Amino acid sequence: MHHSCEHKKISIWLSGAMAIIFYVWAGQVGIATSHGVEVVDRIVAVVNDDIITLNELNHALKPYLNQIKTMGYDSGKERDLSAKLRKDILDRLIDQKLTDQEIKKAKLTVSDEEVDFAMEKIKEKNFYSDADFRKALADEGMSLEEYRNNMKEQILRSRIVNREVKSKIVVTEQDVKDYYEAHSGEYGRELRYHLRNIIMQLPQSAGAMEKRGALERMGKVLDKLKQGESFENLARQYSESNLAAAGGDLGFFKLEALSPQIQDALKDLGPGDFTPVLETDQGAQIFYVQEIRVLPGKPLAEVSAGIQEKLYAEIVEKRFKQWLEELRKRSHIKTIE
Repeated sequence: MHHSCEHKKISIWLSGAMAIIFYVWAGQVGIATSHGVEVVDRIVAVVNDDIITLNELNHALKPYLNQIKTMGYDSGKERDLSAKLRKDILDRLIDQKLTDQEIKKAKLTVSDEEVDFAMEKIKEKNFYSDADFRKALADEGMSLEEYRNNMKEQILRSRIVNREVKSKIVVTEQDVKDYYEAHSGEYGRELRYHLRNIIMQLPQSAGAMEKRGALERMGKVLDKLKQGESFENLARQYSESNLAAAGGDLGFFKLEALSPQIQDALKDLGPGDFTPVLETDQGAQIFYVQEIRVLPGKPLAEVSAGIQEKLYAEIVEKRFKQWLEELRKRSHIKTIE
């Protein structure tokens, strides 16, 4: 609801006779009655020729404050969160007023048919019947007419953003290429390691003597590997794992999916190489590199559309904030505590 400072009083006729006169003064909104003036609201911000009232602010705040109350914070934390939220919501309302003023300057309009179409799309998306839709609004404490007005405002605000921000943004092929090259790790080739292991279990409760014995046994296995014996055969013979019968075959892994300790041990190895004995959380282990597969990276043509969409969204957000900042700089804005 917009209140213009150009209209210092508004007459609303009831029963064809009695006029209730609303006055705006000193940051307060009141009703003139036969008993004087009763304060029913107050102004919390002036935005050029518009005002934001406490009722507007409280209405916008209510659902968020209700959420905070359900989170179980102590009174001090709840008070701090509520104060920050109040400031954030007031800032959002100020931005909306500024945006709505630009809509008026641009003389943008939206038809009832367009609002109806947008509402039908929302009902279709949520599989709502008319009755379901009205019930969902009622549960949120909103009438159908309020929702229509909100939808109309959203459409108009979207149009002013399209006109003032989005229409001026161009993401070039060079922008996409530069991003692709700067983020090669996201789109580049991948190495997959086909690994086998031999493991001797070391429970957390293992004593020093038990641990030393397991490491000595693994040392002897390592010596056999160095002498050229088959890793698969040694895994079947010595590994304390349910994969021993399969020669300790672990399958394929991306290096990044492994622990830093194992990554470090494997990074300089090629097919046919094996690690020294590693003391890991699972036990004493030796890893064998069966094969390294190189998976080609995604070509630029395949990811170009996704990169363009990502860059566009980032620029829109940045430019929209800049546009609002410019509106604020050239506007008269005053908050009233």
